Amino acid sequence: MPRGREEVPWPTVAAILTIARLCEPSSEHHIEETWYRRTALDDLLGVAAELVNTDRLYAGLDRLLPHKEALERHLKARLGNLFDLDYDLLLYDITSTYFEGEYPESELVKRGYSRDSRPDCPQVCIGLVVTSEGLPLGYEVFSGNTADSTTIEEIVTAMERKYGHAQRVWVMDRGMVSEDNLRFLRARGGSYIVGTPKAMLRRFEKQLTAEQWRVVQDGVEVKLVPGPEGEEVFVLARSADRREKERAMRERFLQRLEEGLRKLEASAQSGRLKDLSLANRRLGRLLERNWRAAGAFDVVIETLPKNEERATLSIKWTRNRSWQEWAEASQGCYLLRTNLKDTDPATLWKRYIQLTDAEWAFRITKDELKIRPIWHQLDKRIEAHILVCFLAYVLWKTLAQWMRGGSLGDAPRTLLEEIAKIKSGDVVLAAQRKSSLPWKTIRLRCVMTPDKPQQVLLQRLGLKLPTRLRRIDEVVAGLW
Repeated sequence: MPRGREEVPWPTVAAILTIARLCEPSSEHHIEETWYRRTALDDLLGVAAELVNTDRLYAGLDRLLPHKEALERHLKARLGNLFDLDYDLLLYDITSTYFEGEYPESELVKRGYSRDSRPDCPQVCIGLVVTSEGLPLGYEVFSGNTADSTTIEEIVTAMERKYGHAQRVWVMDRGMVSEDNLRFLRARGGSYIVGTPKAMLRRFEKQLTAEQWRVVQDGVEVKLVPGPEGEEVFVLARSADRREKERAMRERFLQRLEEGLRKLEASAQSGRLKDLSLANRRLGRLLERNWRAAGAFDVVIETLPKNEERATLSIKWTRNRSWQEWAEASQGCYLLRTNLKDTDPATLWKRYIQLTDAEWAFRITKDELKIRPIWHQLDKRIEAHILVCFLAYVLWKTLAQWMRGGSLGDAPRTLLEEIAKIKSGDVVLAAQRKSSLPWKTIRLRCVMTPDKPQQVLLQRLGLKLPTRLRRIDEVVAGLW
């Protein structure tokens, strides 16, 4: 960001935006009115509080955005040197972040599938690529109505444009999977480990019930199964914890569905429910609400012959034994798909499980760095806001790695809150030049001595605070 005629250098403005997003994420207005004035950044950066205003911060966003790719390349090299990163395994996931308000003229802000449980709000989608350690490598912004599977070509092409065309292993969830995407990756010499839809497990029903499972960790077993065409292999995995969770969920849906069917039957027997089409609609809504157990019962609704009784409909249901047997066999099981045919199944499973690092990246960005809701109106300003959140996440992960090296865990928020308690203060000294001249004051900006817990934190991090930040200009105080 080259220096021009601006009063405050644009790199400094970008630093203020990013540090604020890390330490106390809020709006640019909050930075101007409250946050910046409570920090020591005016001493550390040499920018007075009156120079930090929303106009300058918004302009800083506009100046920062064109440098997105250059920043990503720089960070890849810098983080690689700091932490000796491996870029052969890339984890890719996509999320959404919502807005409040209407954005009719925006090309990005659209309504779509909301991962924030806010279908009432428009949104944008963000695709993030991280390393196996969870450190961010790059990201792309997509319109809010973009389907996950349609982003693969763009994100892979973008990564190759920035970092070269190399053989890398892409790890993705089942929402990204399509035959076109997998053919695209294979054609470029890429490898992949992806999740598959639950329905695909049916193809491997015999292998599920057979033996020869391999334990990869407590409660988790895997098995390698050759693909039908020889280009791929499948990894069957089953988890004891997942089995218990799915069993509890299935029982809950079964119970609710059976209660609903009993109520439906009682309504028909009492004569309150007489219309066949209405009964079928109510059954459809009941099955929709309890979709996990929708195949558990075979339900038959028939019209009774006319008689003197009040009931005109008959509702009967029986347990579906084949559904029950399949549900028991497939509980806690899932299927992975890969073209790494010569890799150990335990290694494949462990690589896929690392996808949770990308999910944690989204969770931290949303909860700790408060990327949502977005209030900016212009598309470029929206993209710049997401870039600042990305840079703040880089700082977050770097700080977490730093803390881990000092045996301080990996929860930066706790550390930031503790360090924020360290204060600075002014020491004011009275002095006289000569007997014939007026007195003056010397103001020294000093750092207060940290308490014992703070000293331990700083020592573990290898930090030594300065005793003095700066000397403020002398102020003539007049005659004493």
